Amino acid sequence: MLDEKSIPTAWYNVQADMPNPAEPALHPGTLQPLGPADLTPLFPMELIKQEVSTERWVEIPEEVRELYKQWRPTPVYRATGLEKLLDTPAKIYYKYEGTSPAGSHKLNTALPQAYYNKAAGIKRLATETGAGQWGSALSLACTFFGLECVVYMVKVSYNQKPYRKAFMQVYGAEVIPSPSMRTASGRQVLELNPDSPGSLGIAISEAVEDAVSREDTNYALGSVLNHVILHQTVIGLEAKAQLAMVDEYPDVVLGCCGGGSNFAGIAFPFLADRFQGKKVRLVAVEPDACPTLTKGVYAYDYGDLAKLTPVAKMYTLGHDFIPPGFHSGGLRYHGDSPLVSQLYHEGFLEAQAYGQRTIFEAALAFARSEGIIPAPESAHAIAGAIAEAKAAKEAGEARTILFCLSGHGIFDLGAYEAYLSGGLKDVPYSEEALAKSLNNLPKV
Repeated sequence: MLDEKSIPTAWYNVQADMPNPAEPALHPGTLQPLGPADLTPLFPMELIKQEVSTERWVEIPEEVRELYKQWRPTPVYRATGLEKLLDTPAKIYYKYEGTSPAGSHKLNTALPQAYYNKAAGIKRLATETGAGQWGSALSLACTFFGLECVVYMVKVSYNQKPYRKAFMQVYGAEVIPSPSMRTASGRQVLELNPDSPGSLGIAISEAVEDAVSREDTNYALGSVLNHVILHQTVIGLEAKAQLAMVDEYPDVVLGCCGGGSNFAGIAFPFLADRFQGKKVRLVAVEPDACPTLTKGVYAYDYGDLAKLTPVAKMYTLGHDFIPPGFHSGGLRYHGDSPLVSQLYHEGFLEAQAYGQRTIFEAALAFARSEGIIPAPESAHAIAGAIAEAKAAKEAGEARTILFCLSGHGIFDLGAYEAYLSGGLKDVPYSEEALAKSLNNLPKV
């Protein structure tokens, strides 16, 4: 445990240390590099500055640090129960972000995003959410700063997780299943497919359309963007200090990866050491039903279905790829963070993919040995850590493993029930749909 005085005073910006400059984002209409003015309909200027900053450290506002004190610093545990279960010589540590009031790491960026929008005079934020963790976090952050919040929730998750909707409504948010009749982009999807399960790409389109249609409203995103990645580095900065307290340093750092914020949050502060010659592996773990890094292509693509968002160079399955409705809604995004993508492409990061039955098997092993029921998203990191621990046993090596347990799974008990009853199956994506989607990438 760290005390409150040890909460980082600044976020770490990996752009300062990357061997190659970050690839520029493009305007969705002209496909030319974006300027700050192009982003002002969506974001306050302070967040736009953070998006392009190459300063190594960005100061955390004192008002945000005070709110961080409600749950930060979060604990690092040694998973002695899991080590014993696996009979491994490896030491397994995990950084637990589920202690936040919203139940996941998402509040780390929701608070500063609400803070900067409030300071800019914005009255209302529009966003999307997959599994509901991001919508929950932004709903709470908006309550703290007196902002209205509207959340477009991917319809398959909206139906799977009714209590996530209620959680957001407790904090005053309006929650709309996406695709909806509320926006032109939602109506267009429903016209083509009235039974569409939705996707994060569709929900983003609806939230962006909502935001640009009102002067008092901005858009907020829970992952992918550079400033979101920046805010999440409090995770890794704290974890480094905590492992140093017991004279430990990881051989491998793992995190689940959908858009990339939780993985980058734990990994990028250690990547700074790798740039300086330290030997540490950094592994992103994703679902094999939406295998962006392991099966996608590195190319410029839209961040949403309606082509309203900036065009970013990233690993992508195509902006109109609709993943199957597996039970890790927070990882059902067609693309990845441009920073994570570029660093993976350049060989600094690794990636693995697992099916959901493997994920839930790992989740049960963890819950029964460590006592915490993990979110299905977080269980991807557990599966990766278990694989590393087994490999250490086979090699007879005493490796040190660190992973981010990004949130609890109390709202995911329906999925656990399905797994325990034998009703949860692996759901492969359509190879034909993927090929078609990749043919629709913008010509850049």
